[in-house]
Amino acid sequence: MGKAVEPLFSQFEPKRENIIPILQVVQEEYTYIPEQMMGKIADFMHIPESDIYGVATFYAQFRFEPTGDNILSVCRGTACHVRGAPGIFDEVTDLLNLESEGTTADGKYTVETVACIGCCALAPVMTINEEVHGNLTKKDVRNLLEGKEKLNEK
Repeated sequence: MGKAVEPLFSQFEPKRENIIPILQVVQEEYTYIPEQMMGKIADFMHIPESDIYGVATFYAQFRFEPTGDNILSVCRGTACHVRGAPGIFDEVTDLLNLESEGTTADGKYTVETVACIGCCALAPVMTINEEVHGNLTKKDVRNLLEGKEKLNEK
């Protein structure tokens, strides 16, 4: 927690309507919301830490563990599911040696599933760092991940 928190909060007034924007700024800075930051946000806001924690845990957008350099989100919505998303997810986790969602040991990838990416016509879909990839096959997944490995080597 070596980063100063004051500059993160200085753009906000300590009002309840700023809890979500403050959490978003913290997550953008750290890639997740460190536990220690809950108390710092609560102190800044002059409200109980449990209130901050309650808001942060309510919304799926907030993470509480560090993420990898690349975030792969596999859609598990109905259209994607019917068109093969479970196989796409299995291919991603197999290629990255993960048993399920999580971050690889080398910290290069975090794999997650999401309820819907909103690109149902392109099902099955996944994003890599918010870049949408649709109409996926297992071969496409292999090619995408091999391409990302090359990018990470630079």
